[in-house]
Formats: sequence, structure tokens, C-alpha cells
Amino acid sequence: MAPRLADTPQILRTRGWADYGLVDSGDGRKLERYGAQKVIRPEPQCLWRPAQPELWHQATATFDPSDEDEAGNWRFTSKPPETWELGWGRARFNARFTAFRHLAFFPEQAANWEWLEQAVSARERPRVLNLFGYTGVASLVCAAAGAEVTHVDASKKAVGWARENAALSGIENVRWIVEDARKYVQREARRGSRYHGIILDPPKYGRGPDGQVWRLFEDTPALVELCAELLADDAAFLLVNAYAARISGMALAHLLADRLKEREGVIDWGELGLVEEGARGAEIGLSFFARWCAA
Repeated sequence: MAPRLADTPQILRTRGWADYGLVDSGDGRKLERYGAQKVIRPEPQCLWRPAQPELWHQATATFDPSDEDEAGNWRFTSKPPETWELGWGRARFNARFTAFRHLAFFPEQAANWEWLEQAVSARERPRVLNLFGYTGVASLVCAAAGAEVTHVDASKKAVGWARENAALSGIENVRWIVEDARKYVQREARRGSRYHGIILDPPKYGRGPDGQVWRLFEDTPALVELCAELLADDAAFLLVNAYAARISGMALAHLLADRLKEREGVIDWGELGLVEEGARGAEIGLSFFARWCAA
């Protein structure tokens, strides 16, 4: 009755769409387009040379890192917009220059958004829980596909941005919770709450609203176990994604197999990556995932 692990990993490749693209990469950096903004961000994995160096002068913003934990400063060629609207499918959301080199969403997750959209659309109004939901793009994708979504994040600011994105999208079927993910899941387990799908995208390190400390390797196993308790008998999926150099899709897959050993289904696993838009098509692996899907 235990779930079956896929024999081989998958590489889920995100290619550019109307509002985003990886224009070029190399020399430890990547050149991306976010709507009308061209952005240069550090990416140590880009060990090769740029294919189109003549395009890099078009960048309107460059992030200069100050350490290896994503802190640093932005440089602009002109006064930047505070926010500007982008979209993927039926989800609309604001991009913005954050203090940690990101632009308030993670474009490589588009491969998971597509999978979530399909999984939700196959069910009649499933209940979906999105933990560490950040600015809510995955929540909006699921809600637009028909799910009743509960979005949880410890950051009041991030949830505020997610609410703005929901308003842009004209989406109302999301419940917004500002709370530590572990505390929320523990309370839901005591209540006997159940969900048809759970998204778990934890940071490597973080703090909850009351100072709770989150550490990926120490805390993820127990949280996955609690999430397994919250799955309804007819649940559809549990998705775990992680950004950490020392983790792997294989490790996440075996964690799911251990915590879901009473359920049938399939666990696929692997890596998410971005693909350059140019003829070279260089690829950058950025995160690891494992996904349980019911039989």
C-alpha cells in the first residue's frame, strides 16, 4: 500500500512566458526580463560565459550581493517603479525589488504551478493548504483552478503583498493566515481538519511572528509528518520544495515515502530549472522537489 517512488529524477524546465524570461546567463550572473524591467542578479552556478554580452547593457537594475545569504543592494539606471504588474495564467501579481535579490516571486516555480493547476482542476473544489506561502502565486493558481485555499506565512508583510496580488487577480477564495507554519498545522491536526492538497515550500532558515526559529534540515521531517496527518482520505497531492545546496530531490522523496507509507500513489522527484530564451538554451537548476500524487 506504500507509495511508489519514481525510479529516475525529473528536470522540470521553466521557459519564458509573456511576462518573464531568462534572457542570458554567465560569469556568475543572470540577465532576466520581468515585464518591461531587465534585471541582473547573481547566480554562482552560471560557470559559463554569456552568449549575448551585447544585451547586458539593457539592464535597468543590478543586484550587488554583500554575502552568501542573499543580502545586498540594488543599483538602478533610473528611478524604478515601486511595483509593476505581471501574470502567469489567471494569476496576476506585483513584482518588486526586495532586499534579498528576489522580485517577490520565484519564476522557476512556474513548472510546479502548471502541475498544481492540473491537479486542482481534476477535483471538485478541493481544500488546499499552502504553507510558507510568501506572496501567494501558488495560492492564486490553485484558487483560480477552483480550490478553496488556506494560505499561511509567518510574515505579515508577505501576506499583505499576497492579498494585493489576490485583488489584482480578482480572486476571493483564499483564507489568509499570518502564523508560524508549525503552530498552524499542529492546531489544525488537533481540530481534525483535512485537506485534499498541501504545498510545503519552506526556507532554509526563518523566524516566526513570535520569534520561533525555523531550520530546514532539523524541522522539515516533523512538519511533513504533521502534514501527512492533515491529508484527507481522498487527498490528491502533497508537494515539497526546497532551496538548499545540501538537499536533494531524492532526499525529499524518501522523506515523503517514510511519512506517507500508509498511502497508495506515486512520488516523483527532481529539480526545477530555468532555460535561457536564446539559441544556446543554457539551463540553471535552482530548487529541488518531491511530489506525492494519489493513485
